[in-house]
Amino acid sequence: MLQTSASARIEPAELARAQRVVDNISRSFDAKVVGQTRLRESLLVGLLTGGHILLESVPGLAKTTAAQTVAEAVSAEFRRIQCTPDLLPSDIVGTQIYDAAKGTFITRLGPVHANIVLLDEINRSSAKTQSAMLEAMQERQTSIGGQDYRLPAPFLVLATQNPIEQEGTYQLPEAQMDRFMLKDVLDYPSPAEEVEIIRRIDAGVFTPEQAPAAAASLDSVKEVQDIVRRVYIDPAIVNYIVGLVFVTRNAREYIDQQLAGYIEFGASPRASIAFTQAARAVALVRGRDHVIPEDVKALAHRVLRHRLILNFDAVADQVPVESVIDAVVSAVQTP
Repeated sequence: MLQTSASARIEPAELARAQRVVDNISRSFDAKVVGQTRLRESLLVGLLTGGHILLESVPGLAKTTAAQTVAEAVSAEFRRIQCTPDLLPSDIVGTQIYDAAKGTFITRLGPVHANIVLLDEINRSSAKTQSAMLEAMQERQTSIGGQDYRLPAPFLVLATQNPIEQEGTYQLPEAQMDRFMLKDVLDYPSPAEEVEIIRRIDAGVFTPEQAPAAAASLDSVKEVQDIVRRVYIDPAIVNYIVGLVFVTRNAREYIDQQLAGYIEFGASPRASIAFTQAARAVALVRGRDHVIPEDVKALAHRVLRHRLILNFDAVADQVPVESVIDAVVSAVQTP
């Protein structure tokens, strides 16, 4: 049912509580991370929807710091997994160890059993390990020794990719990339932001002793997640979302022929689902109990850039996928 019922309406007091939680997390983020406002919004969207995020950037742009800061802000358990070619699935999900003293096997849960998990350089791990992690992301549980273990809630995976280093990497298959709700590409800081980063390092902001008190609890995050699911989205905006995704699959009928010729495959229905869920979270983060078309447009690059598959001609002509996405957005009438 697309339209929220009267019983599911968000009360003003609920919206105010949710806004306080979001504002507190945002302030904690800004206290440590300089700039990166879009990254902050992406992390909030992932946290409030349970959708996972793929981050791409050169090293040193505060991906780890951002993830750890959000975890500290909500009193969440945080784990960082450095992916390497020899990383095994059991290193992530856990394994059984024989206890010689008791003559039995004991289960050791892996680092994926945390609220926020950072998979650093996921494309350095083998296909088998990538598959095990993505299965845990999808099923929200792991299987060890024939027994299922539920992952904690809330659960958020942030995977990073380094675009400038290809040696010893295993490219994520398109079908697995599709399982990430958003893909964000981080930019270098401005000169003023870089000066502020150095000032904060000199001031000791990033030392463990300077860690701020938690700004919210996991229970409050779960409450806001429930509110996000009740954010109103008009059927006209749902049709707008579906129209955007439809155009990616039938581009030659709607956008410039040259740009359309660069598209190998359009987006799957997961794109429409991601748009809908993420737009609700963006609306709440921006202080509203309803989605507007601008929320959808703000997410277009992040939802579609890893789902719109371009061909070799686009690579040869150095056409960024964002240019094709902009053409798709321009081709669909805003409701």
